[in-house]
Amino acid sequence: QLQLVESGGGLVQPGGSLRLTCAASGFSLDKHAMGWFRQAPGKEREFVATISWGGRSILYADSVKGRFSISRDNAKNTVYLQMNSLKPEDTAVYYCAGKNGYARENINDYRIWGQGTQVTVSS
Repeated sequence: QLQLVESGGGLVQPGGSLRLTCAASGFSLDKHAMGWFRQAPGKEREFVATISWGGRSILYADSVKGRFSISRDNAKNTVYLQMNSLKPEDTAVYYCAGKNGYARENINDYRIWGQGTQVTVSS
């Protein structure tokens, strides 16, 4: 069974940091581009970051550039999202997703999804 499981979410104060982890089971992350997306209450799910299977191609949403960093460890079948300088507007459920082929921002290209982890930024 193909599965992605996110962890690492929680409550953090503005300006704080969190590291999200996405662990894959039932398949290898090799040859899969991986992405992080988020969905705030009442809003559509949006792109956050994506990384190619080899890690050479990385894209970020403008809203997180310079604050978030995506990385992966294919040997551990894991993808990470380091989030620094968090803002209240970063509050959302964060989802990990995988796709064949190139790293892209289009949410519709991603076929494998995790259940999400809640990130709340509040004082």
